[in-house]
Amino acid sequence: MRMEIRSLPFRSTVALILCAVISPAAELPVRTIVLYKHGVGYFERSGPLAPGESARLDFDAASMNDVLKSLTINDQGGKVTGLRYDSSIPLEQKLNEFPFRIENGQPLASVIDQLKGARVEMDFGPTKVAGAIVSARLIAGDKDHAEREQLTLLMDSGDLRNVDLGAATSIHFTDVKLQTQFRDYLGALTSSRSKDKRSVYIDSTDAKSHDVKASYIMPMPAWKSSYRLMLDDTGTQPTLEGWAIVDNTTGEDWANVKISLVSGKPISFISQLYAPKYIQRQGAELAEDQAVAPTVYSGAMEMAKAAAPSGRAAGGGGGRGGGVGGADAFTVNGSTSAMLMASPPAPQTRFSTIAEVGPAGELADLFQYSIRNPVNVKKNESAMLPFLQQKIAARKLIIYSDNGRPNPLNAAELTNDTGLTLDGGPITVYDAGAYAGEALVETIKAKDKRFISYGVDLGTRISTNQDSHTDNVRSLTAHNGIVTTKNAVVMKKTYTVHNVDPRAKTLIIEHPVRPGYQLINTAKPFETARDVYRFEVKVPASGDVTLPVTEENVYDQQVQVSNLNPDSLQIYIRNQNVSAAARSQLQQIADVKTRIVAIDAEKSRVDADIISTTNDEQRNRQNISSLSQVAGQQATVQEYARKLADQEVSIAKSRDRQKELDTQKSQLQTQLNGLIEKLDF
Repeated sequence: MRMEIRSLPFRSTVALILCAVISPAAELPVRTIVLYKHGVGYFERSGPLAPGESARLDFDAASMNDVLKSLTINDQGGKVTGLRYDSSIPLEQKLNEFPFRIENGQPLASVIDQLKGARVEMDFGPTKVAGAIVSARLIAGDKDHAEREQLTLLMDSGDLRNVDLGAATSIHFTDVKLQTQFRDYLGALTSSRSKDKRSVYIDSTDAKSHDVKASYIMPMPAWKSSYRLMLDDTGTQPTLEGWAIVDNTTGEDWANVKISLVSGKPISFISQLYAPKYIQRQGAELAEDQAVAPTVYSGAMEMAKAAAPSGRAAGGGGGRGGGVGGADAFTVNGSTSAMLMASPPAPQTRFSTIAEVGPAGELADLFQYSIRNPVNVKKNESAMLPFLQQKIAARKLIIYSDNGRPNPLNAAELTNDTGLTLDGGPITVYDAGAYAGEALVETIKAKDKRFISYGVDLGTRISTNQDSHTDNVRSLTAHNGIVTTKNAVVMKKTYTVHNVDPRAKTLIIEHPVRPGYQLINTAKPFETARDVYRFEVKVPASGDVTLPVTEENVYDQQVQVSNLNPDSLQIYIRNQNVSAAARSQLQQIADVKTRIVAIDAEKSRVDADIISTTNDEQRNRQNISSLSQVAGQQATVQEYARKLADQEVSIAKSRDRQKELDTQKSQLQTQLNGLIEKLDF
């Protein structure tokens, strides 16, 4: 019997076969945030969980490495049974694991046709049909019939039956595994819609409601600090006001969140924990499992005389800082005044009216500021939060440190007596209620001090004059034939200060520290930094003052005594810093070297005479040879012969003198070597 069920035709969707509903997970709101200066933030979330309920935490994909590295769970009254999170496997790779594929706009018949053999139950109003899927297809329409989807089932009776998918009111797969696969398939598609969002699920099987707390770190913009410094000439201690700038880039609102700010830079890094890690393994097989190839042996060329053995090696927050009292919520009060008016009064800027700032104190090797009242910051917004308003020790002065500029800078010396660590940042300076300039300061620990400069002092001009010279030998020592001298280069720089203002000033001159140089004959600097000396100079009203700074660089020079000529030795002998004993030893060496120089000079003359005489002999022999063949030249030949004989005698005497000079020089050289070896002072 063949049965076909029809109804009003319509285009079926995959939703008809997906009846499983994923239960929603609880979201834990943010309660506490701690922001650091090195690009991370610490977050603490907490909230209640119903019996058997899971909690869900959403993160950017880029945050997952830090979250997985730092996430901690505290289940108060219950037990956490596991943590799950969205995988980073690409969607295409996930979908390839399923035995079916659901494409965009794909007819239901095409999906079901991939599940041949699966058992399905279908409702057609009051009628139910059940059987195994044989095939499913889309039947094109014509002018009399609309397009429809048809399913062929193998009934329990063994009959094949065609049913109209468009008429079905429900479709149910009896295979639980197949149902799970459809849920997982849709879950993968759902998670892929937000490519940058990943969820972490906290599973708990407790039978009663309980609270769960989760904490972790994640990438965050570094919080920024800015200050306002209120100076005054009335003797009132200046006030320093600090504001923190925080940015909410988490993608969710911060509502009634407790915020703390940490000054310092702990070591932090990114470890690739989120992406699956595949290890390339080495292949290994037993040698006995490998086939043996045939061996081809070559013929011998000659017999070995001896067998050579061969082998192969086998190798295998404590203290609290003070604050300023105020209301329960911080506000900033101000007034508006006209910008243009006749004879405007001088602007008067006072410190902000803020709520009592929260406690601050040491946190291990860091420093933490706590915002007293809960903070509300919407997503993608930023906020300014006050963390400091205290009196601070400061004195006004001027600083000169740039030789390329004739004017010093208006400055202040800040001594951190607040008991807190002051985070580095920009400072806006107000002097007597008026804007005076801006400065930048690095982090100042408690009891430390820093200079800040915020403007140019046009009423003071400074010029410099440089003078340098090299001193003679300061001292002379000798040992093992080496003379060591101490020499010095002296540099003097004079600062001339001219003050045209009718008030006295305190000037700080920063003089660069030169490697190898020491201060001499100079007033002692009141402090020395890593690369500058700081001199404090009192500049009179409408007056001038000078500051000379003298430095010297003492260095050693070494030279072999044997390489010094007599003139060089005389320079050392005439030096007033050389002792009489040293002068006597050097004079003896100089005398011997002088005699050796004289012998060398005489020997050079003798050598020249021998060469000249030898050349003359050669010419005489040539003359004798040529004239002997000419008649009547016997007298001339005899004259040349007498000259030749005299020249031979002269050459013999010169060679004898050479030997004498060589002997004298050798004796003097031995004497010199002995003097050099004994040289010690």
